[in-house]
Amino acid sequence: MIVVSDTSPLTALLTVGEEDLLPKLFTEVIIPDAVRIELLRSHARLPDWLRVATVQNSAQVGEYSKIVDAGEAEAIELAQELHADRLLIDERKGRKLAVQEGVAVIGLLGVVLLAKRKALIPSARDLLQRLDNEAGMYLSADICNQALKTVGE
Repeated sequence: MIVVSDTSPLTALLTVGEEDLLPKLFTEVIIPDAVRIELLRSHARLPDWLRVATVQNSAQVGEYSKIVDAGEAEAIELAQELHADRLLIDERKGRKLAVQEGVAVIGLLGVVLLAKRKALIPSARDLLQRLDNEAGMYLSADICNQALKTVGE
């Protein structure tokens, strides 16, 4: 499964030291140039398994940039260009635009639940708590509890 990622989910995983879940879950994780630039503002180096690709249709990125930030705009367009299986994105506006454009999305919560289902982590609840405390990923208690029920927690 090929996944194109936006900045926020990668930043959160890098912050808590769980970025290596991604290559265990997905065949390839690709980011556009704008996301690489955004990531390097906060992280000294990026994982070796992370591939950077250049978006071809800059005019479409320009249109998307009227609605979402540069990283999200490039990630949505790159996911379309590469026919990625999923776009890893958490921001509401970006998710909505991606879905409108026919791009299948997954969020960080979905990644955590998938990692739990594949027994890559002992506790989805613990990882979600760390993502909240250390990386500032906020989920309402209701959404969190509903999601955790799906993995038996």
